[in-house]
Amino acid sequence: MKILLVGEYSNVHWTLAQGLRQLGHEVTVASGGDSWKGYPRDIDIAHTLTLKGHISFSCRLFSALCKMRGYDIVQLINPVFLEMSAWPHKVIFDYLRRNNKHVVLGAFGMDYYWVQVNRDIRPMRYSDFNIGDKPRTDAVAQEYIDTWIGTEAEHLCRYVAERSEVIVAGLYEYWLTYQLAEGGTLKAKTAFIPFPIQVSNSCHTSGEKIRIFVGISKARSQYKGTDIMLRAARRLEQAYPDRVELIVAEGVPFAQYQSMMDGSDVILDQLYSYTPAMNALLAMSKGIVCVGGGEEEHYELLKENALRPIINVEPSEESVYDQLEQLVLHPERLPELKSQSMEYVSRHHGVLNVAKEYEKLYTSLMAE
Repeated sequence: MKILLVGEYSNVHWTLAQGLRQLGHEVTVASGGDSWKGYPRDIDIAHTLTLKGHISFSCRLFSALCKMRGYDIVQLINPVFLEMSAWPHKVIFDYLRRNNKHVVLGAFGMDYYWVQVNRDIRPMRYSDFNIGDKPRTDAVAQEYIDTWIGTEAEHLCRYVAERSEVIVAGLYEYWLTYQLAEGGTLKAKTAFIPFPIQVSNSCHTSGEKIRIFVGISKARSQYKGTDIMLRAARRLEQAYPDRVELIVAEGVPFAQYQSMMDGSDVILDQLYSYTPAMNALLAMSKGIVCVGGGEEEHYELLKENALRPIINVEPSEESVYDQLEQLVLHPERLPELKSQSMEYVSRHHGVLNVAKEYEKLYTSLMAE
């Protein structure tokens, strides 16, 4: 098949493309590299927010659109799949539908339904927009509400979701959201396929100190809870200076992020999640133990009955501190957790296995 993957979040599309290419498909990734992260792509449509950047982006986008024709499958990373405001996307989406055979929408991150369902219905005990029955009121959560609710972005998301033939969710949380969205009317065309990861065969052996890694996106630190996790880790480092080494990567490109992460024992992931996302999965593939979201619901969706490699924490500083302290006091747990982490990723997120699931999905569309 000839496949076009448009947009990028956390290297999802580029990783998927590698798996699909191994299966013999012709795959093109068109993206802006997920902004400053600089992920690889075949067609560069990055957007720099300067006058010169706007002009350059417009020229490159026009050139790129001329190449985005004649594909069997077009998959969008999000209803807002380019690095620009919502309103022009409808025109481009319609163009892609007219000039290609099938369009698939990814439920891989922030969109109208993620905001609306978790703000209003609150199906999970905690999320980006609620803790229990209480809405979160931090500035970034409110900014996303203002962006997606009652706006052109909401209209675009509903328009694209209605007209896409299939919606693919990459995590439990996004799958659950689309089960409930629009009164359940999108449930029938929503599929769950885990995020793809290139599995590593190497695993760092722990030294005298437990190396704890945390990646910080400054603008989203409070929203994702990494500010709380970092506070807990700093307290731990102060309490056990001879046993703990803390590594912090803030706002660095993906290649540098990976380099700083390599050799760590533990990664601190998102505090308000039920599942590990791409960065944590990448770490787990290298035998780095994830402290973050590992709720039972996500294991059930994966049909995983044996492995429990993720150290699940509740959304509080004390929960994070307590779980980290247990690792420091009982480092003998690390080898088994590292081994289980690699097995978990290989079993559920290995790029070739995931690509085969997408291949089945795309083939079913082509057969219609």
